[in-house]
Amino acid sequence: MAKATFAAGCFWGVEATFRQLPGVISTRVGYTGGKPANPTYEDVCTNSTGHAEAVEVDYDSAKLSYDKLLEVFWENHDPTQLNRQGPDWGTQYRSAIFFHDPEQQAAALASKEKLGKSGRYSKPIVTQIVPAVTFYPAEDYHQQYLEKRGLATCHIK
Repeated sequence: MAKATFAAGCFWGVEATFRQLPGVISTRVGYTGGKPANPTYEDVCTNSTGHAEAVEVDYDSAKLSYDKLLEVFWENHDPTQLNRQGPDWGTQYRSAIFFHDPEQQAAALASKEKLGKSGRYSKPIVTQIVPAVTFYPAEDYHQQYLEKRGLATCHIK
């Protein structure tokens, strides 16, 4: 089993997107990349903790590659939006890849460079690629939020 962590706006839609992939064992939404420890949703919504709403993905690397996870990440949000996705704004909605090892870092950097050179976007990609730090699971009511409500997605893109 391997782990990947992504931030791409509101974590509900990001989680739902990754949960659908064959080879994903589990997902959980939470907060990472800021201070203090053990933040609440209310803390993170103040836009003052530095945490991003993120999704931690546990996956079977024999069935699903990290490169495929990166592809899904890039396809399902606008990586040129600084600290926002759709109507959601603030540093907690930033685009970020939190890598867990040097191989993930290299793959993430290469995929960002390739996408940047592709001509797909007229603006620069602002996605952060940073080391994974402590991941704080969000409150239970946020886990599989859309699934629990019979909704497929909340993505604008």
